[in-house]
Order: sequence, then structure tokens, then C-alpha cells
Amino acid sequence: METYTYYPGCTLKNKAKDLDHWARASAEALGIALEEPAQWQCCGGAYTTATDEIATKLSAVRTLNAAKEAGRPLVTVCSACHNVIKQTNYDIARYEDMAARVNNYLQLPEEYHGETTVYHYLEMLRDVIGFDKLREAVKNPLTGKKIAAYYGCLLLRPSKALAMDDPENPTIMEDFIRALGATPVVYAQRNECCGGYITLEDKSQAEKRSNAVMKSAEDMGAEMMITACPLCMYNLRKNSGSELPVVYFTEILAEALGLKEDSDE
Repeated sequence: METYTYYPGCTLKNKAKDLDHWARASAEALGIALEEPAQWQCCGGAYTTATDEIATKLSAVRTLNAAKEAGRPLVTVCSACHNVIKQTNYDIARYEDMAARVNNYLQLPEEYHGETTVYHYLEMLRDVIGFDKLREAVKNPLTGKKIAAYYGCLLLRPSKALAMDDPENPTIMEDFIRALGATPVVYAQRNECCGGYITLEDKSQAEKRSNAVMKSAEDMGAEMMITACPLCMYNLRKNSGSELPVVYFTEILAEALGLKEDSDE
């Protein structure tokens, strides 16, 4: 079994346990062990773009360096954590001054300059395991289910740093859904913001945005929606008036692999 360094992030230890639990169980079923680095810290949840401000980037660099020292790629699953860690890795490899400040502060045994390969869990399924092999591993095909993939803001942008997929016309989640035997529903709002970050400041706008996302999916015939983002999950469930089920993508993965009962809620 191949081992990867795995960064779960804070929310997956409490409010988003299903995202984490089924990610681990499914990876194991697919021949990959996910191992947390020792004493990891919160990534901060949002990336600060100022390259001369390093304090908020240090925890991400520690995690990236732990993977480097272990000689493994780093896998993330939460959209926000992935966004922060991938942008940190991208920028520290590009900006010598930022790297110098970080390394001067951390005093690592060996300096870090962005050497770690970072995969989102979906990228691991596509680029490491392969969707064809995933399809072969499916024991409980989700035949007949019409599933809408919700990307949101953080999985695709900024596109140069994240380099996961086309930010305007992504396919990775739709291909994932097909590999599980289900039918992907393509809808206009799938890569638009749900308003999650403004829930506390302006709940009416969060409600407007989340309802727009859900209605867009419903209008195209979706029977359920999947996401990789705990904040999107909360907002789409709590701030929209829709009854369309929203679950983590790892839940339908586990269901298709025969590890979990029906994910519909």
C-alpha cells in the first residue's frame, strides 16, 4: 500500500467529519494510506496574497516541509485548506524574498522552496489512481443518480497556482461522477461563489447566492449535489431554501466502493 502525507485541516476534525472519514476509508480501499504529519496546525483558512507577510503562511510551510522530509506527495481534501497550501507552495517557489523570510524564521534543517507535490484528493483520484481504475473498483455503481458537482470559488482559482482544471469549464468532478456510474448534471452556477464567506456580514446576500446555485442545479434536473468545501456545505444547506440533498464527494465515493450506505439525505 502506498503512503501519502495527508493534511485534513481543522474543520474535518469536528463539523466535517464525514468528509474526512470517508476520504480515509475510500483511499485505503483503493490502496493508498493517508498519514497525517505530526503536530500540524491550522492553515488559516484564507490565503493572504502579500508576499512580505509570512506569519499566516508558516503553518502551511511546516506541513509542506513535513511531506518533503517524508519523501511523499501531500494530499488535501478540504477546498479551503487546499487553496491555502497550494498557493503557499506556488508562491514560495516563485518569490525568493518570501522563501528567504520563511526559511530564516523557521530555521529548518534544510530550506524549503516548494519541492512538495500537492494533490487535492480529486486530483489524486484522477492523476494517481486514474478514473478508469476507480471505475473498475466500484462495487455499487450509482446508476441512475443525477448528481450536480459544486466547485465553488476555491478549488479552481487562482487557476495558475491551483492548476487543477479549467476554471471556466471544469470537468474533474463530472468525470469523477461518471466513474462512479452516475450521471453528472452540468449547470451554470457550478463554479460560482455560494456566498459562504459573507454569511455573518450579510446573510441576505449569502442566501441569494446559495439559492441561485441550488436553483441552477435543480433546473437542470439534479437530484443531489456534491462538494469538497465544508463552508459551502454549511451555506448551501442552511442559507438556501432548497431541499436538494448536499453531501461531500467522499460520501458518494464510499457508497460506490461499497463502504457506505446510500448517501441521500
